[in-house]
Amino acid sequence: MATLYTHKDKNIQKTWFLMAGFLAFVILVAWGFSQIYGNPGILYFGVIFAVVTNVLSYWYSDKLVLAMSHARPIEFKDNPELYRIVENLCITAGLPLPKIYIINEMSPNAFATGRNPEHAVIAVTKGLLQRLNRTELEGVLAHELSHIGNRDMLVSTVAVVLVGFIALMSDWFLRISFWGGGRRSERRENGGGQGQAILMIAGIILAILAPIIASLMRLAISRKREFLADASGALLTRYPEGLAAALEKISADPTPLTVANNATAHLFIDDPLKKEGRTHWFAKLFMTHPPIEDRIRALRSLNF
Repeated sequence: MATLYTHKDKNIQKTWFLMAGFLAFVILVAWGFSQIYGNPGILYFGVIFAVVTNVLSYWYSDKLVLAMSHARPIEFKDNPELYRIVENLCITAGLPLPKIYIINEMSPNAFATGRNPEHAVIAVTKGLLQRLNRTELEGVLAHELSHIGNRDMLVSTVAVVLVGFIALMSDWFLRISFWGGGRRSERRENGGGQGQAILMIAGIILAILAPIIASLMRLAISRKREFLADASGALLTRYPEGLAAALEKISADPTPLTVANNATAHLFIDDPLKKEGRTHWFAKLFMTHPPIEDRIRALRSLNF
């Protein structure tokens, strides 16, 4: 049977390419620190730690996100209409039915998580169910199913973990640089003072810039995947206006989502932290989501 995700293998390849690129950046940072200190153990530790944290996040990130969001699972009898919409969209998309969770919040929002389509979860807030009509709800659910079909959840999880690891590594380096000067003194006495000073300055610059660059990479990936999920969701329903109208309602609602934080904000269909007025090009670099007006404009330009 033909499905929406006829290019599933291509999506998987892109996902692994992004993950490999991010992991390569982590290894490059660890290598830089190992060269500055002349200690290859730093590189080995960085690689092993990054791989282990990636594996752990792959298996347990969905449980952590659901716990942080205070989401609770529901069954068909709890909300038959919601279940039917998700089932119909899954049949069209050729995806297995995900588990469905409800977040007891009045701010309209939703997210998808899970390590793969067979272990995926869609979570929606009570506010979303109350404030959207059926067509708009279909658009939002199609968007979240598209994240599942495009394997975006894995990319987002790995990106968050690796950014956190780079930040920790940089913090360790800066602390050692300022408080662990014994080895630097030894090297100066052995005649390598000037070269070591240059390397140390380069290391401090790297330690400051690496977390910023990694965060910008994560945010850029997040924004790109949102545009992709919008387009894929509109293709799934064949009605882009449904999702566009839903985004208008969601973005216009001033109710804060109290269970959201900086670590999970990028997972939601719209920025739950409600940061307004950030349309300057530099500010856009630090946004978890593309500007809502850009997303709506892109959706309404689609023709099927």
